[in-house]
Formats: sequence, structure tokens, C-alpha cells
Amino acid sequence: MVPLSYLLRFIEEDAPFGDVTSEAVIPEDLNARAIIIAKQKGVIAGVEEAKALFEHFGVKVEVKKRDGELVEKGDVILALEGNARAILLVERTALNVMGRMSGIATEVRKLVEKVKSVNPKIRVAGTRKTLLKPIDKRALLIGGGETHRFSLSDAILIKDNHLALVPLEEAIRRAKEFSVYKVIEVEVESLEDALKAARAGADVVMLDNMKPDEIAEVIDALRREGLRERVKIEVSGGITPENITEYAKLDVDVISLGYLTHSVKNFDVSLEIIGRL
Repeated sequence: MVPLSYLLRFIEEDAPFGDVTSEAVIPEDLNARAIIIAKQKGVIAGVEEAKALFEHFGVKVEVKKRDGELVEKGDVILALEGNARAILLVERTALNVMGRMSGIATEVRKLVEKVKSVNPKIRVAGTRKTLLKPIDKRALLIGGGETHRFSLSDAILIKDNHLALVPLEEAIRRAKEFSVYKVIEVEVESLEDALKAARAGADVVMLDNMKPDEIAEVIDALRREGLRERVKIEVSGGITPENITEYAKLDVDVISLGYLTHSVKNFDVSLEIIGRL
């Protein structure tokens, strides 16, 4: 679960000096019953995060649908009982978290199923293209995807701007000298550089913005040199839900897509007060 301390920052941002509307019009000791429902079909996520937020403010929570479950429009996800002001204080933050996480998880699940119907061994991953990493990375996992790096500290990923300053083979040599524990991945955009990276001992070669026929050429060349089994192949850039199956037909290990987190389509969830207690 995303740490509660991280989630509470959203409450602090949303109500820095309290919820003045509820404090003005809702009696302090009024208790209420509420439900959170799905307004569309998809994979629900953020349930544990919403539960933790409500419980932090003393609201009793009954989980009706768990993270990763497929839900239909109208399904009840959470049932709530407690102080009405507390329910309303947390409402928008909880819905925002669930909506974003469920949107990501739903899209990831669709792509994972599409890819695995073609090639069961390929993994679908996100990228670091998000400012809400704890939430988005967990949503990727719930949807059945891979998180890729969580931060710059996790693995060595040598990209084009590194290679603009240091030659490819030297960059890999330096990375190997720096740590024997960190995975070394190199981003390349040509057959020549892919072979250089594999020969120099990269653990993962990312083929960036290459078309399927170009990727097939790289894989054939790696096989001819006996290098294909020494490296994992990741493909990224220009991949969409419409063309992802073309990439899934190839002998690659990972397909990564930044749009899973930088172009999230929010999942529609709603909180409804159903009465006083």
C-alpha cells in the first residue's frame, strides 16, 4: 500500500485550514452512512489507500471490492459509517486516488491481456514519466504490469544525453566499475549501438523509437553473434494500444509505455451519502 504519510499530504493540501463548508453546515456530532460506487466497468485500484485515509479519520470501512478486481458500473466498492464531517473531508482525496489508480490499472490490464494473447512471456511496463510515483507505480502492479525503475537510484539506465557526453562502451565500463549489484540498461536507437551495448556487457538493451522491422533486424543480429540470450530486450517509444500487438510478435522481453502514467484517463467513481446514523 502507498504509505499513509504520503496520502495525508493530499488531505493537507485540500483542506489546509479544515473543510469550512462542512464545518459551517454539518453538525459536529452528526454520523452518516455512505458508499463509494463504480460508475463504469474496469479494474478497481486504490481501495486500500482510500480505506486507510477514511480509517485515519475514524470512519468505519467495509471493503466490498478489492484492489485488482474487475468491477461493473454500479458496483459498491466501499461502505462507510462514521462522522459526517470526516467522510466529507476525505471524499475528494479518496475518489481522486481511486480514480487515477483505477484508470491506470484498467488500461494496464487491457494491454497486458492483449500482449499475452500474442506472446505470454512479454512484460508490459510503465516508465518514470509521472510526479505521483507511489500511486502510479502501485496502480501499474495492480493492473498486472511492471513498474520499471521507481527512481534514479534503482538501476543504471544510460540514455541518449549520457551518451552525448561519454561514449557508449566507456559508459558501460564505468557503470560496471561503479557497482556490481545494479542492473545496467542502455537506451539505443540503432542496430550498431544495440550490438555495441550487448558486446560491452549491458544487462538490458532498450530499443527506443524503432519500428518492428528494425527491431527484428537487431534481434537477428544479436542471435548471429550469440548475444541474444545474454541480454534482455526492452522496446519503447511510439508504441500505442493500436500497434502494441505488432511489437508483441517480436522476440522481446519488455514493452514499456510512458503514456500509461502521463496520459491517464481517470476512472469514474462516486461517493454517495445514503443516510444519517
